[in-house]
Amino acid sequence: MTDSFSETQASVLIGTAEKMIEVWNRLSADKQAALLARFGTQENALAALVTTQLLTPKDA
Repeated sequence: MTDSFSETQASVLIGTAEKMIEVWNRLSADKQAALLARFGTQENALAALVTTQLLTPKDA
């Protein structure tokens, strides 16, 4: 394992971060508050949302 990212890996990480911000900004203030209360930080809440989206079957 290395301590650096390739250009492709960096691009994917940046794209993922941008999508996470977009998801957060689309949420209502009430939903943001509920997620913060449950997960403690915006980062944890977003990680939970992304994980849920990744694990949810595309048909659901």
